Amino acid sequence: MSASATSPPTNPDPLLLPLANEDFALEFRVVARGGMRRGIRLERAFWISLKRMAESRKCTIGMLIDEIAGNQAQNGNLTSAIRVACIRGQAEQNVTLSKLASIRTINAILAACPSPAFALTSSKKILTFNVPFQQLVKRQLPSGPNDDARHDLKLALDLNVADIFARLDLDGDTPVTSGFAIGAGERQYRGQLSAVRAPVIEPELLIAFVFG
Repeated sequence: MSASATSPPTNPDPLLLPLANEDFALEFRVVARGGMRRGIRLERAFWISLKRMAESRKCTIGMLIDEIAGNQAQNGNLTSAIRVACIRGQAEQNVTLSKLASIRTINAILAACPSPAFALTSSKKILTFNVPFQQLVKRQLPSGPNDDARHDLKLALDLNVADIFARLDLDGDTPVTSGFAIGAGERQYRGQLSAVRAPVIEPELLIAFVFG
């Protein structure tokens, strides 16, 4: 028998976050609204979801449950309706966040920035940039008569891109400053940039704002 046949299978990357035992625990709460008192037993995870929904809508949990109870069928189960409402609320929020966390949003941020700025991938590739950055490159690295749109443009950072992401993971509220150099052929321009993490999931991006 070969060694590979006796080796235990490797575990694939998990598709879901681990579930905590306390999320399954049923909690009984009395919710009052407009003189109506309702005793409701739900898993803790759904109470947390209701609380977040109420905070985002600037209302109370009782107001949400009152609306859910008013919309359900007379013979419907209120706790089931609450669970469905929580799932639908999360799904709607995910759709909204997906629209915001997109390259279109990054392009809009760059377009609104009056200073040179660009989006940088973890592999140090400039994914997109704004007009001021394009003008900076043209001004600092003028192309010769035989240059073809600077396809040989190179970017170097004083800090490693992985280190910048690591620093932002520790303190995402504080931008990371680094020196950089862009070059085309024998020509080169050095400057300073301030980097923040772009609000997208994939690909992992930095938004770099040139200053100085």
